[in-house]
Parts: sequence; C-alpha cells; structure tokens
Amino acid sequence: MIIVNENCKSCGICVKNCPVEALYLEGKKLHIKDSCVQCGICVRVCPFKALEKTDELPAAAVICSNCPIQCRVPEGATGACKRYANRNGKLERTLEHVLEPKDLVFPEENIRRPIITAVGGGANYPCSLPAPHIVKESREGVDVVTVVTEAPLSYSGLIVKLDTNSYIGEEGAKVYRDGKVVGMVNTEEYGSKMIAIGGANRLTGDGGFMTARTIVELANGQEVEVSVDKKYKVRMQAGKAPIINGVQEKKMRLGCGSATVGLFAYLMKECVDECLVIDHHVIGLCTEHLAGAAIGLSWSGVVPNATKSSRGRYFGEHGDGIGGTTLMSCRDAIKSVDMSIAKPGMTILVVNTTGEIHELFELQAGGEVKAIPMTEKALRVPKAINEACEESRCSVMYTGGTGGSARGGVCKKPLALSKAVHAGKAVLTIGGAPTFILPGGGINFIIDTEQVVANGFSWVPTPATVAPVEYTMKLSDYEAIGGHMDQVKDVKTLKGDA
Repeated sequence: MIIVNENCKSCGICVKNCPVEALYLEGKKLHIKDSCVQCGICVRVCPFKALEKTDELPAAAVICSNCPIQCRVPEGATGACKRYANRNGKLERTLEHVLEPKDLVFPEENIRRPIITAVGGGANYPCSLPAPHIVKESREGVDVVTVVTEAPLSYSGLIVKLDTNSYIGEEGAKVYRDGKVVGMVNTEEYGSKMIAIGGANRLTGDGGFMTARTIVELANGQEVEVSVDKKYKVRMQAGKAPIINGVQEKKMRLGCGSATVGLFAYLMKECVDECLVIDHHVIGLCTEHLAGAAIGLSWSGVVPNATKSSRGRYFGEHGDGIGGTTLMSCRDAIKSVDMSIAKPGMTILVVNTTGEIHELFELQAGGEVKAIPMTEKALRVPKAINEACEESRCSVMYTGGTGGSARGGVCKKPLALSKAVHAGKAVLTIGGAPTFILPGGGINFIIDTEQVVANGFSWVPTPATVAPVEYTMKLSDYEAIGGHMDQVKDVKTLKGDA
C-alpha cells in the first residue's frame, strides 16, 4: 500500500505525476483512491519523503509482471502503463492484437537504384539551371530517368554513433575541434554515445568553416579528433572503434546491467551466489532481479552502491569509472550487505556489461567483502558476456535537406518533386546510397555514409557541404513534375556506348 506520513506539505507534485490519477488533494490533505496500483512514482518524486510503499497487497489486486515495476492492479483498473487491466481477477491486454500492418506504398523495384551516381558529376549554379546530368535507360520495359547534381547543402550535418560505455560528457555538452564549436553530445542510444555535428546554425556560425570540414572528412571516412567540453578527447572514424582519451574501445556493451542479468541469470546462478553488473544506465543485481526470481533465487542481502529504480535494477551515476559510472573499482559497487539475510562464505561476482572488467569477492563473517582469485567457474560469466558483445565501432550518418532551391535543377514544379519523393514515385539516393526520408514537409534525409561511393562529399566556403544527389523515377512521372525533358539523354551517350 502507499502510505502518507506527517511530512506531506500538500504541494501536489505527486498528484501531477500519478499515471492513473489515484491521488488528489482535498482540504490541503492528500488522499489515495482505491485505483492506486502502487507503481511507486509518487514515492520517487516526493521531495519531502511523505509517501511510503509497503508490501501489503490490496484485496482482489493482481500483480502485473509484464515489466519490472510490478503494479498491484485492483479489480477494474489498469496498470500505470495502461497496457494491462484487471478484469475479473485476470490481467488482459487493453489493446486488441493487430494482425495486419498498414498498407504502405513502397517505391517500385526498377527505380530504387540510380542509373548513375552524382559523385564527380558536377553542378550547375544557380539552381534554376537544369542539373548537369539527366539520363534515362529502359528497365524491364519501363523508361527510367535519374537526375544528378552535386548540391551545396547548408542544412546538413552528421550523427556520429560511438559504440562505447565510456563517459564523454553530458547531453548538450559542446564538441570542439581546433578551438571551434562544431557540435554537441546528443541523446544517448542503446549501448552507444551519440554526437551531433553541424546543422545550419553551426555552419553559419563562428566555427562554420571548421564545421563543414569536419562533416566532410568524417563523411568521407577519414579520422577526426574532437574534444567534448575541452576535456574528453574523442577520435572517430567510420567503421573503426572509437578512441576515447587515448584508449581504444573494444566491445559494445551487451545491454544495460539489467538486460545482462536477464540474459545470463541461469549461468550466474550456476557459478556464484550473487552477481552485480555495473552499468551507468541500470546496474543489475541478479538475486533481486525478476530474472533471478524466475529461476528460484531470492535476494542475497547485497546492496549496490546506486539508486534503486525497481526490483534488482539500480540507477548508476555518470562518471569516468567502470561502465561510465562513478565507481572506480569493482569493490566500490558493493555498498553494504544485510547480514540478517546474507551468509558468510557467499561469493559475489562484480562484472561490467562487456565482461572485460570483473572481480570476485567472498563475504566475511563480520559483513566485510574480501577480494579472492577468480575461480574457473566464476570466469564463465564474464567470458559468456564478452562473447555475446559486438565489436565497438563508429557509425557516421549524414543528414541533409534537399527541399530548397536545388529542386530547380531537377524540375519546374518543386512542390511536385517533394510530393513525389514522399509518395515513393521518386527515389532520392546520395552517392548511390539509400536514404531514409523524414516525414513531414520538405525533403530531409539521413544516410549511412559507409554506403556512399568513396570520397563522395566536399564543401564550399559559403560554408556548406556538397552532397552527391540523385533522383530516380519513371520517365512519365518525371514529365508529370515538370522535368527538363529537353535535357534527358540516354545513359549510353554518357558512357560512350552510343
């Protein structure tokens, strides 16, 4: 149950955060409805520690085990996520299972690949002039046309994905190259740090020239070194492992600490009495985790040195230690041990999410933990984790917008070109590489630069980056959007085969 104590200030923070609207204020007093699912959000957001959670299960409530929170869902109510409801004492999915996906339109096979690339094809400026190369060929009886140009794009940048758990600064931290700001640390993705380089504002700002150079060098597969907050040095190159503060990364983490426990709980149970997995996102504790409970384990009494999130899952703090945490040693990961539960002689394995760092401890009679040599059995856990990890690498994705004046060289109806791209009637490629077209207005795209023809990018000192742009479509569709039909040539004339 959720209990309100004398610390309550009637501030209403818990009321605003309750996902099932089970809390309300009346007469400056907090009340809890029977629809409370004990998700614990109110306990975690209260700045005055005025709410407490007990293990008491309300009558007719059902424990939902579809996520780590384990809501206690009363009859007729839904859990905090609204995905499951207690209907007559049974949990049921609130959304009907959809068997058929949306009927989407995909580009026809014969226009997905350009006839030629734009790399080295040149450009005509101003954009009102027809593109330098507009060629056609017959594919399975259908006339197909590709329009190519090397287009200067002020609206362009990179997303660099670094497969690492190492700390490189907080989200939003400035990224420098040779003293100029060229980007920032972006939101983190699963197992990877993300850096955003460029964008229109960076290109037109004080560091515009350095930004353009950085985008192009990375997009062309060259190695570039930047610094985050002038503190963390990062060397990156597409397809290669990142080097952070002089240390080359080797493995991409298997998952967070909780995911690692979920995958290897059976092995951990066989090899040690307790396993704690260090991770800056979620630290996992095997015996307390639901994966441990599912195989018959009960909490060992070990308390991780982190903030508890849910059962067997703890939030680590960002820092320069193991797994991007503030923990500088494996011993630091163990905050304490509850000796009313734990037993002397118990073995505790502490490991990171790549298995590269690990140490084995033995619980002493007085509650202290002592480092002992890794046993052959205990070594099976970090070995299995490491073998399940992918090799660390950098991925460089170029983003750009071609929905502006560059359309003039393609056709006389710019809006019609944009609509054709979004409708799948015209396929945009960059240096032969497939693009993902962002929904909404304009023609904004993202590509994997490793799929682009070698040295496909350059830059001009406006500053802007220059991308090799190709539009491929049926000849009839090209005519419908006001294409420069008088400029269309058979590709054989370009290749000298005519």
